[in-house]
Amino acid sequence: MQSKIFMAKNRNNLNRVSTTKPGVIGVLSQWNYGVYTAGSTISLFGLWAHRLAAAWLAWELTQSSFWVGMVVFADLIPTLFLTPFAGVLADRYDRRHMSIASQLMGMFQACVLGYMYLTGDFTQESDIWWLIGWTTFLGIAWALNTAARLSMVPNLVEHKFIPPAVALNSAIFNLGRVVGPISGALIIDQWNVGVAFLFNAVTFIFFIAALCFIRQVRSEEKPAGGAGVWAQSIEGFKYAANHPGIGPAMILLIAMAVGGKALLEVLPEFADEVFARGAAGLGELTAVSGVGGLIAAIWLASRGDVIGLTRITIIALLVTGLSILGFVATNWYPLALLSIFVLGVAGIYGGTATQTLMQHAVEGAMRGRVMSLYGVIHRGAPALGALAMGAIAEITGIRWGVSLGGILCLVVWLWMLKRSKIAAAALERNRSISNQ
Repeated sequence: MQSKIFMAKNRNNLNRVSTTKPGVIGVLSQWNYGVYTAGSTISLFGLWAHRLAAAWLAWELTQSSFWVGMVVFADLIPTLFLTPFAGVLADRYDRRHMSIASQLMGMFQACVLGYMYLTGDFTQESDIWWLIGWTTFLGIAWALNTAARLSMVPNLVEHKFIPPAVALNSAIFNLGRVVGPISGALIIDQWNVGVAFLFNAVTFIFFIAALCFIRQVRSEEKPAGGAGVWAQSIEGFKYAANHPGIGPAMILLIAMAVGGKALLEVLPEFADEVFARGAAGLGELTAVSGVGGLIAAIWLASRGDVIGLTRITIIALLVTGLSILGFVATNWYPLALLSIFVLGVAGIYGGTATQTLMQHAVEGAMRGRVMSLYGVIHRGAPALGALAMGAIAEITGIRWGVSLGGILCLVVWLWMLKRSKIAAAALERNRSISNQ
């Protein structure tokens, strides 16, 4: 009798969940996603503190935007080569286990860098190679992490909650961009870069614990066996390239990543030399961008629908290009802060809306591979952009290198205008999905 009552209560609970409307409250009612989000939030605070500390250490050792770009490149370049293969693994195996393994690797790297700095191993310009080497190790870990995490989120919620889940995930990421750099700047100011690295190491513990507790609520079709990793990776690329919506969306993302995200990676020179604000200014500029992104992501999460998102991404690309050009054209710090805030808003509108559309449109068996390509663009393109901007800055000055990124965004915006209707029809179509 008691078991029957319990089962009836469970059915009622499931019905209440299934009738919850998409939105921030609705998606957080999904227990697995709530636990995942709590752990991810704390970890992201440490991650962004770590990134600011690494960029500042590179600038401190070399006083060169080229070498800052090289450190960023070292962090992100493994994504270009490894993430497509990681996407195949994410489609084949347990995405949660992949994510846990990558988090352990990241924690180890943060501990090593913190120890090296505190024991005096970062004292001269040639020590930049140690930073580049260990940053490359982190990039390898994050290549595995990107494919697993991006494709895992839709498995933690009912299908109707995918748009707000992706948007809220982005909101949390940008909350980290606000809190993390401020925390990192304060830690560096009060103690040193090494303590900032160790702070990141501690925050990994919370996310690893969360990953140990969550379970996926929806299963997906696994790719057919027989084909090798390389063949399946190529299959994922062809699928994305031939898709009338996903292909153009990835080109849009490349422009935004090379232009807008790359600018965020070369901010140390702007903070220190252009605006003479030092590490505190770097923290302010990064945090302001994060505030803009947070506002945009919260709005997208509350929106809870994919209809109209394609138009939003195209507008965001235009605003990204204009805000980049506005940032490099001014010497007035308040206007620079405003420009970087607008860039943060546009970047999340474009990036998060595009990711949401791709998660909505892609077939379940291809999700890991397609989202790994998203990860390649999201992390790899800024690396190439930052390296190019740093190299150009050595010749012409940092403003000209960054300006080219803004011009690229405007050119791709014109190209996207002609394809907007076809892309929207492919990305925003209604779907009846049981296993995706």
